Amino acid sequence: MGKGFYISKAVAVACLFAAAGVLATIIALSVMYAQERSKNLQYLPTPPGPNTTSTASTTPPGPTEPWHYYRLPESLSPVRYNITLWPRLKPNPDDLYIFTGHSRVAFRCVSKTNLILIHSSKLKFKMFDGFHAILTGLDGAVAPTLRETWLEVPTQYLVITLNAPLQLGSMYELYTEFEGKLSDDLEGFYKSEYIEDGVKKVVATTQMQATEARKAFPCFDEPALKAVFHMTLIHPLGTVALSNAMNYDPVNITLDGESLIQTSFEPTEIMSTYLLAFVVCDFAYIRTNRDADVLIRIWARRKAIEEGHGNYALEKTASILAFFQNYYNSSYPLRKSDQIAIPDFSNGAMENWGLITYRETSLLYNPGVSSNRDKESVATTISHELAHMWFGNLVTMKWWNDVWLNEGFATYVSYLGADYAEPDWNMKDLIVLNDINHAMTRDASANSHPLSSKKEEIQRPDQIYELFDAITYSKGAAVLRMLSEFITETVFSQGLHTYLEEFRYNTTTYKDLWKHLQMAVDKAGISLPHSVEVLMNRWILQMGFPVVTIDTQTGNITQEQFLLDPQSVVDRPSEFNYEWFVPITWIKNGASEQQYWLLNKEDTNTELVLGAADWLVANINMKGFYRVNYDEENWDRLIAKLSSNHQDIPVINRAQIIDDAFNLAMATKVNITLALRTTTFLNKEVEFLPWAMARRNLYYFFLMFDRSEVYGPMQAYIRKQITPLFHYFKDLTLNWTKIPEKHTDRYNQLNTISLACRAGVEGCRELTCGWFKEWMNNPAVNKISAHLKSVVYCNAIAAGGIAEWDFALKMSKNATITSEADKLRHALSCTMEPWLLNRYLQYCLDPGKIRKQDASDIFVSIARNPIGQPLVWDFVRTNWDYLINHGHQLIYIISIVTERFSTKFEYKQLQLFTEEVEAQYGSGAFGLEHFLERTKTNMNWMALNKKPVSDWLISQTSEI
Repeated sequence: MGKGFYISKAVAVACLFAAAGVLATIIALSVMYAQERSKNLQYLPTPPGPNTTSTASTTPPGPTEPWHYYRLPESLSPVRYNITLWPRLKPNPDDLYIFTGHSRVAFRCVSKTNLILIHSSKLKFKMFDGFHAILTGLDGAVAPTLRETWLEVPTQYLVITLNAPLQLGSMYELYTEFEGKLSDDLEGFYKSEYIEDGVKKVVATTQMQATEARKAFPCFDEPALKAVFHMTLIHPLGTVALSNAMNYDPVNITLDGESLIQTSFEPTEIMSTYLLAFVVCDFAYIRTNRDADVLIRIWARRKAIEEGHGNYALEKTASILAFFQNYYNSSYPLRKSDQIAIPDFSNGAMENWGLITYRETSLLYNPGVSSNRDKESVATTISHELAHMWFGNLVTMKWWNDVWLNEGFATYVSYLGADYAEPDWNMKDLIVLNDINHAMTRDASANSHPLSSKKEEIQRPDQIYELFDAITYSKGAAVLRMLSEFITETVFSQGLHTYLEEFRYNTTTYKDLWKHLQMAVDKAGISLPHSVEVLMNRWILQMGFPVVTIDTQTGNITQEQFLLDPQSVVDRPSEFNYEWFVPITWIKNGASEQQYWLLNKEDTNTELVLGAADWLVANINMKGFYRVNYDEENWDRLIAKLSSNHQDIPVINRAQIIDDAFNLAMATKVNITLALRTTTFLNKEVEFLPWAMARRNLYYFFLMFDRSEVYGPMQAYIRKQITPLFHYFKDLTLNWTKIPEKHTDRYNQLNTISLACRAGVEGCRELTCGWFKEWMNNPAVNKISAHLKSVVYCNAIAAGGIAEWDFALKMSKNATITSEADKLRHALSCTMEPWLLNRYLQYCLDPGKIRKQDASDIFVSIARNPIGQPLVWDFVRTNWDYLINHGHQLIYIISIVTERFSTKFEYKQLQLFTEEVEAQYGSGAFGLEHFLERTKTNMNWMALNKKPVSDWLISQTSEI
């Protein structure tokens, strides 16, 4: 699944600037990757019991029967499904959108049993002589008669007890007929709505990962229980049906007096239920040439296709698919690759095998409207999903505790695929900013979790969904990148090839991957201090990562677990005692890179001892997943080198020095003024990564100080540092008339204008407001550069009033491409007028004004506005029950709305709110105690750092 973020990738990347250096964002980052958090209360266990109706009776708490457990018994193995579904795209007399269907699942008995458990959730079954299903024997087997059937709601089972046992090795078939609701909750089989030419249209679509296939049809809904699927969809005239496999020729039928189309599909490959997908829509498509080896089609709203918004995706899908076939040394396993943009979609994308579903902003690109960030989002999301076609789909993790094998790997190689498709973008460097830094922020918490959990710890759906976080995606990518660096990318891909060949159409654990990478290492003759498994288990089986401290006076090297909050207590035990095998790379005085393995908690390497004029930087290009601290003398030399000739230090390491220093200061391992000193060279820096990392870390300072007297000196310092860069881009773009050629220069120009306007650089606000006013005067022609629109819109609305706000609202409604509407919706939250922000919040309660999938992002955008933050805090508390019932990302919203909290009064407010919520939903509900802890951390940080920060800022700006 694409980082569901997920909010859209564009919004997610923008949110990155709010992430690092702050314990404040640790919980929020997890939710950015999995939007299911606030829905998990429905999965909390309640005492179950058998009942012949669709509700569960009460029994003593605790599992006492097989149907009380969330995992299926290992007694039955599905072989094939034959499923027919008929979604209604018009409401019934009760104003509900429903679907009806029937299913035949053939399964083999692998352990003698008189019990059938099959997943089912929110389905209403037709009864056959008092039973929910019909059981028959296959291939000569005799089916036992049914004894009792019922729906076990808490564990989401259809339970069938038998009068005699199923026989070992025999095949049986279970037939059911059922009805479900096409709801708007963006999961299972659901409906998506959009307006085209003034007409409301409805799409029936799916999102099965991780445990939602059971909402569409009864199934053995676990990833290891792979089967072949024979799908048939019945749908209205004028619509098309899509599924994982190629369709047979549709036929016209009549049902209940209604003329319809019946589309059946070829049988799928053997696959997991969470990868099944089907869509009924009236979309248009573009496709590859008919002589292409693989049929690639891009599906979307007809207008989007007609206007060419799918062209870029079609072009890059073909090249990225070719890259992965070469990278894996394995042909694409299917005949076709359909990719479809869904108007309402909760995640970035979903890797359904042969029918990948996307949020519109993750697939559609309009060169005249979309920014380069939008373009990058399309390329990287496509690359991520296509990587899954082999790693995740062809070979799948046995259970969700190893979901990092799917998502961490796809995240890492998505940069390789995107780099191949867009070689001028320098994508392999951007992983540092987009993912590695994210992972470090989340993993520096005492309540982090290992990449690979014990399977007994991951049982319930809510526990599964909690794994779709920054650890799984970003840390998974980071440690695999580190591994591929020290065994080489070539050897890494060779190991992947044999791994995929041995386990194709099967399931694995991480040990299988280590085995094949070790085979490749041995074949290549690479020398390692331990086996791949021994080296890597310390990175995946224990949470966290080390900070490596290098004393360049003695050559002494130490490691310890890095924690952002130095007062936090790690209560999760580790068999490795939180020590790692660390591949340390370094350069001295700009010489060639060297490598050394730190295999103990402490060691000495005399090669790291420096002379009086020498300097050293470690963890070159941040290849290793660790932070670096130095003795004070080397810190001083690095800061001096940055000031005198910063280009002598690699650009990624210039960013790393800033990020490490600020995080070490947060952990009280270095002085806060040392961290600030690492930014003094920035008035000479023109590269994106160092500035982006500085902005991200300084965001915490904005949060803490934008309501205090320290904000003035801070603005003055930022203005001093950013002004040269503002003029650099003014010259580079010929007085803002040209677009920078480099991909990262465009990002840096955007950040420069944003910081310059915030800091009050002369001419910045006039520039952005002038561009926006020109557009207001001629709405049909928007000359604002696509990659600058987000910052221009926001600053113009912040400086304006009702006229600018209403204009942006109108244009967001008229926008024909979602990424443009997203930018305008975000900009509406930038206004400084409280009454407009309150009006915007009220709009979010009306799905007719704001889509449900967009409302949570708007709450967060308003909360990031210092004027809007208290308004959202009041709004959330007032509308808490509504937000719960409508599936909003509550943990994410609360995380952002409380990230500024740093006073005793705010702590008491949050404490009272937590007590009220826990009284209603139970202790620990929504993880609110973590935000109380964060508020304490903010209070302590302010008490420790407010005066020295203020004094330092004043000392740096006294001459201005």
